[in-house]
Amino acid sequence: MAVQDATMLAHNVYFALQDNSAEAKQALIEASKKYLTDHPGIVLFAVGELADYEREVNDRDFDVSLHVTFKDRAAHDAYQADGQHLEFIAAMKENWKKVRVFDTDVTGA
Repeated sequence: MAVQDATMLAHNVYFALQDNSAEAKQALIEASKKYLTDHPGIVLFAVGELADYEREVNDRDFDVSLHVTFKDRAAHDAYQADGQHLEFIAAMKENWKKVRVFDTDVTGA
């Protein structure tokens, strides 16, 4: 497998919710799909609930995770300032107990 030369940016967000009912988790997932998928430069978009898969090494301190890989940092930075992203935050942040963001420079195969 050849590794891509270009460095992408992986933006991973882990949400712990105040109301972590099935309905609240689904609302966050649907809002993510509505507001966050249609941005230039997205290479990969994925969102979902914490898996029912317990191992000692698994961090289980979240309810929903969002994974967006951008073609480069410029695409990520534009996404952060985009109106749809800001709408998503405004619409959903009231139920966020804790949000952790992990941004990583990555290359792919």
